[in-house]
Amino acid sequence: MRTRGHVLSRIAIAFALVALVVFWTYALFFASKESVNKIGDREWASRAETICRQANEAREGLTDLRPVDPDDDEMLRERADIVDRATDIVEQMVDDVVAVPPGDEKGQAIVPDWEADYRMYLENRRSFADELRGGENVPFREAELEGVPISERIESFAVDNEMSSCAPPRDAL
Repeated sequence: MRTRGHVLSRIAIAFALVALVVFWTYALFFASKESVNKIGDREWASRAETICRQANEAREGLTDLRPVDPDDDEMLRERADIVDRATDIVEQMVDDVVAVPPGDEKGQAIVPDWEADYRMYLENRRSFADELRGGENVPFREAELEGVPISERIESFAVDNEMSSCAPPRDAL
C-alpha cells in the first residue's frame, strides 16, 4: 500500500527530472551561444585589431633581454624606463581604439567598461615601474575585479571580439 508521502515524493522526483531535461534541452539547442562581450560593429573591432597589432610591434622594439640584477639600482631604473615607454605605447593604443566609438548600441554600452579596465591595468603598470625605479625588484601585480584579474577581463573582451592583439601585454613590456 502506497502512502500519500510516497506518492508525493515520486511526483517531486518526476518533476525534478522533467525540469532537468527541459533546462538542458533549452541550454543546448535554444539558448544564445553569443558571448556577452561580443559587439555588433565588426568594422570597429577590425580597426581596433589593426591599431593594437601596430602597437604590439612598436612595443616589441623595446625588448631588452639582459638578465636583471636585482641589486643593481641603475638597471632597475632602466627597466622601469622601458616599462614606462611600453606603457605609453599601450596607453596611446587604448586612446586610439576608443577615439571612435562603436556604431552599435551594445558596443557603446560595454566598450567604456573595457576602457576603464584597461585604464586600471595601465595604472598597475605605472605603479610597477615606480617600484622598480625605487629599487624594488618585485613581480608585477595587477588589480582584480570580482576575484578576476583585470588582464583576464580585458583579454576576454578582446578575444570575444576577434581583436586578440588588444589583449594586455603578458610581460613587463
